[in-house]
Amino acid sequence: QVQLVESGGGLVQAGGSLTLSCAASGRIFSSYKMGWFRQAPGKEREFVAAIKWSGDSTDYADSVKGRFTISRDNAKNTVALQMNNLKPEDTAVYYCAVGWAVGISTRQKEYDYWGQGTQVTVAS
Repeated sequence: QVQLVESGGGLVQAGGSLTLSCAASGRIFSSYKMGWFRQAPGKEREFVAAIKWSGDSTDYADSVKGRFTISRDNAKNTVALQMNNLKPEDTAVYYCAVGWAVGISTRQKEYDYWGQGTQVTVAS
């Protein structure tokens, strides 16, 4: 089993910044991709950002491109999401996820483990 713990969520004013972190622990035995997803009230969970094991390939939802940056530290088994110029529509519970297959993916079904989520609220 793999455990994922997110941190860094909170309340911020529109235009502000937050950095989310996710630490993976447990049976991590091979390279893996990591991603961030979010779920706003009354909406389905959606893709936000993803990063390849090597860190040299990333992907973002159109709604966050140019504002969010995903990064990872494989030595520490962590992934971060730097969020700048936050908007009220970014309000959601943010989840990090790990997928064992190599590569990069925007699809939730390709991720095997999920964190409990961290709340991000952006006030207008």
